[in-house]
Amino acid sequence: MVRALQDGCPGRPIVLVGPMAVGKSAIGQQLALQLDVPYVDTDAMVVAAHGSIADIFAGRGEHAFRELEARAVAKAIDSAKEQLSVISLGGGAVLDSGTQQLLSECTVVYLECDAATVADRIARNTGRPLLQGDAMTRWEALFATRRPVYERLADIVLDVRSGSVAEIGLLLEERLRQHAALKEEVEK
Repeated sequence: MVRALQDGCPGRPIVLVGPMAVGKSAIGQQLALQLDVPYVDTDAMVVAAHGSIADIFAGRGEHAFRELEARAVAKAIDSAKEQLSVISLGGGAVLDSGTQQLLSECTVVYLECDAATVADRIARNTGRPLLQGDAMTRWEALFATRRPVYERLADIVLDVRSGSVAEIGLLLEERLRQHAALKEEVEK
């Protein structure tokens, strides 16, 4: 199972992108479990090394956070070149031009949704610095800005508006197999 994906995209990490609260971490963990490969969450890397994202924003600002985030993404992608891995990025990580260049070396999966899909999750999580105030209005504005970037970078677009994490994980695995087979066919 893993071999089929590895044969189709050797050394190409699988990177999940999309807006805040879409489920990148949960789906990424599920996919990594299914494929029996490592999972890396770049937000968790930043938190482990530098403290909470909210504290970084409050104490050092968004620009400092984005620099830490870009370094974490670069480290995760570099480490994943040795072995197929699943990596999830924070919603705004794709805005960095260096990160965009690194993603060209990966299989990028855009987890597509809409505001209704994430509304309950956002309402329950008040710790997101960029969503202070009217969280849904802020989310929609950020999404409108970032969506074209997600779409441009994506090798695979996966609608996550319905289905359990396990169902989405299985669907994503199938889409990755199809993508790997197509890529192999094109390279022949």
